[in-house]
Parts: sequence; structure tokens; C-alpha cells
Amino acid sequence: MRRALLAVTLSGALLTTAACDDAETATPTAAGTTAPTSAAAPAPSAASYAADTKKVCGQVETIFTADLKNFGTNLGRMIAFREAKQADSADKAEKAARAELKKVAEKIRKQTAAAQDPELRKAGAESAAKFSKSAQDSALLDKIKSTKDLDKSLEGLMSQWLTPVAGVCG
Repeated sequence: MRRALLAVTLSGALLTTAACDDAETATPTAAGTTAPTSAAAPAPSAASYAADTKKVCGQVETIFTADLKNFGTNLGRMIAFREAKQADSADKAEKAARAELKKVAEKIRKQTAAAQDPELRKAGAESAAKFSKSAQDSALLDKIKSTKDLDKSLEGLMSQWLTPVAGVCG
């Protein structure tokens, strides 16, 4: 069981770090200036909402890190129970993993909906929709019976889930 948990957590952390490494690579605003955050400000340009984008991307990165870790933990449990032929426990872990995906979708949708950058709002909605779709896909987790299956299935999914937001935040 430890092997499965480690594999899920490690793959999630690696993909998350690669997808949302904007905190250190974001283009700063002009030296000594702060982007306005007032609702009464004139129509924002890309430069004027850079600080907000950085903040929202940081929040989304936290969601990816913490909540996907919870998803990975439940997925690891599911695999371990399936390998041990404990169907009831595996089903409970699968439901918990699906609930985590739904939670991630809701949080991403909420955080990015408040972003000033329309591209980030759009990307957040796309990522959230992909997480929601996966949470509802009953066949998705049924395919994962072992850590080998996990590697095949999850790597492509992680990329699909993270790519819209990573394209703006990365």
C-alpha cells in the first residue's frame, strides 16, 4: 500500500510543480510599482493584472498540491484494496477519490472566476470542467487496478487537467 501511495503522491507532486511553477518565473511589474486592485480602476491591461494573476496562480497551485495529494492518497488506497481483493474498501476509496476531484474542480472554478485576467478565468473554467468530467466518469478509475495502470492512466489525465491553467500560469 505504501508503494501505491508513494507513486500517486510523487507523480502528482512532480506534475503539479512542472505545471504551475509561476511563482518564481512570473514577469514582475515595473520596479517599485504595484498593480491596482481597486474595482473602480479603468479597464485592465495585461500588465495591470499581472499581480492578481500571480496571486490567483499561487492559489491554484496550492489547490493542485494539497487537494491532488488527497486525491492521490485515496487513489493509492483504492489500488491497495483492489490488489488485496477488498472490494468494499476499494469502492469507498474510489468514491473518496472522486469526491476529491470534484472538490478540486469547485475550488479551481471559484479561485479563477475572481481573476482579473480573462484568459485565466477561461483557463480555470476549462481545467475545472475537466476535473468535474473525470470525477463523474465511472469507467475512469475502474481501469486502475495496479500501480502500472496508474502510471498509464494518470499521467495523461494530469496533463489534461493542468494544461489550461498551466498555459496561463506557467
